[in-house]
Amino acid sequence: MARAVQPLEDKRLVGILFVLVGYFCFTVIDSCAKFLVQAGLPPMEVVFVRYAGQFILVAAIFLPTGPRDLVRTKNWVLEVLRGLALLGSTILNFIAVVYLPLTVTSAISFTMPLILCALSIPFLGETVGWRRWLAILAGFVGVLIIVQPGTAAFHPAVFLSLGCAVFTALYMLMTRKLAGVDSTRTQQIYASGVATVCIAPFAFGAFQWPASPLAWLAFGLIGLAALVGHLFITTAHRYAPATVLAPFGYFQIIFMTASSWLLFNQPPSVWIYVGAPIVIGSGLYIWLRERQLSRGVVTEVTTQD
Repeated sequence: MARAVQPLEDKRLVGILFVLVGYFCFTVIDSCAKFLVQAGLPPMEVVFVRYAGQFILVAAIFLPTGPRDLVRTKNWVLEVLRGLALLGSTILNFIAVVYLPLTVTSAISFTMPLILCALSIPFLGETVGWRRWLAILAGFVGVLIIVQPGTAAFHPAVFLSLGCAVFTALYMLMTRKLAGVDSTRTQQIYASGVATVCIAPFAFGAFQWPASPLAWLAFGLIGLAALVGHLFITTAHRYAPATVLAPFGYFQIIFMTASSWLLFNQPPSVWIYVGAPIVIGSGLYIWLRERQLSRGVVTEVTTQD
């Protein structure tokens, strides 16, 4: 198993603060998307604005420092596939948030580490033992508690959120493969550029401009929040190890709950309080288990994991 990349400076509190700001920005993205679609803008246009805004900002900031280094890649196929996976996750998510509260979509998104763990078998050749398989199963039981299939509260849009988690896991797998291959700036320009180019034909077919000052604010903020969020998440890893930062990703459900309640008048149901801790606990267990294995604490063979 590869060794974890160490931070350039060990300032863990700074890293934690940066990663929390990053996840807050991701909440802003989803909140703006939900608001814009409810305001009448087509979902594909909102996806385009999200990526076009990020692409323009990334290009404006980094192109003057060296355009050739920014676009030079050692694996353009993987960069394109990674961008398509991120685009797929965003499309599904932006449609899902129209029909589901942000608390539900965020809780389902936390199945991503579970899916990532399962997909690491065929894609990375890793072995997942019975303990982590039980954690994966428990996590999906938590999702069933949240979405309540077979009841009046169930909405088919939960499948879009699950599809979003699958695409996000594929995106993370390809990000792992590109670690140390291309720079973070190159990965950002390709991810936002590929998404912008691919979604543009669908966005301009029925393009609408915002009709209110708040919609204009969300229109401009969504791309900025995407860039700032990714930059803060990336910078956080300069100051703290990934093993320290990973659990703080679950703070996003707090940000999402506040946004859902305060902005959209959608308080969490009682089943969120039951199912979300199960999903989060499963993800945390997998994180802890992989941390142990990477340190060589566990001495059993992987087939007994």
